[in-house]
Amino acid sequence: MAIETGLEGKPWYISAAVGAGLAAVLIFAVNYMKFSDMRQQIVRKGSEIAELDRKINEGRAAQKSLPQFQERVELLQEELRRLLRILPPRRNTEGLLRRLRTLTEQGDFNLLSFAPRQQSPRDFYYEWPIQIRLNGTYHNLAIFFDRISNFSRIINIEDLRIAALRGNGAHSISAQFVMKTFLYNQPEEEEEEVP
Repeated sequence: MAIETGLEGKPWYISAAVGAGLAAVLIFAVNYMKFSDMRQQIVRKGSEIAELDRKINEGRAAQKSLPQFQERVELLQEELRRLLRILPPRRNTEGLLRRLRTLTEQGDFNLLSFAPRQQSPRDFYYEWPIQIRLNGTYHNLAIFFDRISNFSRIINIEDLRIAALRGNGAHSISAQFVMKTFLYNQPEEEEEEVP
């Protein structure tokens, strides 16, 4: 039994062309069915590679900027240390009393009382009033206040009352005032020792 193709009697190159055409269609169909999934995977992998390349370039750019960021962090940490000296997170009563005693001794005062009061919470800080009473001279009191103004921390003098002393030797006045300083209300997890 012979299959009639209708190509009998035709030149050989027509049969070859028809055979080549059928082979091409068959190869295309097999290629399409077999390799289309692979092509989609290749396209997906190509996009993943492009995304990874983009992230690598971002990382390299960030790496180049790292020294600048580290320098900026160091500057900000130094600024924070400076600000914490102005507005410390802890009371440090002993240190403050020691400095005041030194000032009163330098100014020829008698420090009669140093009475810290309860601190009052404010927005991001606490007010810490300290009642102070001392005897000295008016001129030395002005020098004392000037030296307090040079402390690194913020200190305000309030409710100043000066009274004259009679017959008390070198001391001519008695001064009573509230020395108010401030403390940073630092959240628990951020607390760090101030140098």
